[in-house]
Amino acid sequence: RVRVAFCFPDTYEIGMSNVGMRILYGLMNRMDGVWCERVFHPWGDMEEEMRKHQLPLWALESQDPVKDFDMIAFTIGYEMAYSNILNMLDLSGVPLRSKDRDGLKNIVFAGGVCAFNPEPLADFVDFFSIGEGEDITPEIIALYDRAKAENWTKQEFLFAVSKIPGVYVPSF
Repeated sequence: RVRVAFCFPDTYEIGMSNVGMRILYGLMNRMDGVWCERVFHPWGDMEEEMRKHQLPLWALESQDPVKDFDMIAFTIGYEMAYSNILNMLDLSGVPLRSKDRDGLKNIVFAGGVCAFNPEPLADFVDFFSIGEGEDITPEIIALYDRAKAENWTKQEFLFAVSKIPGVYVPSF
């Protein structure tokens, strides 16, 4: 019912060694009705070929385009990854700014150690998960599942998710 593109804004080699990503990937895939797939930033030569041939960024497991997912989650480990987040959204064909994404498809959220300073990405990320992802992610995804089943608007979902302790919604 819920597909999550779990994005690491760096290359596969770096992302696969991230313990937090492994933990959250497993956690999400153990949830009923959730299919989480991993997405990594391509190396420069691959990005060049993707743009040249108009290939969208895709998920590792299914090779489905990121733009086909319900939720696009980023883990942010360091500030230098901010520009990679924007580049990954652009490569995916997902509008960069939160205000330009309507409905519940392509809800972009972010967490990780750099989510404690969310303002540099406030115009681009729908909401931030501040704190331990293992504690808050299941609640966020369960709420999204309910919102999707009940045909909530994006604003209704964002308002509801903002009530979860540790969630920051910049548009509010």
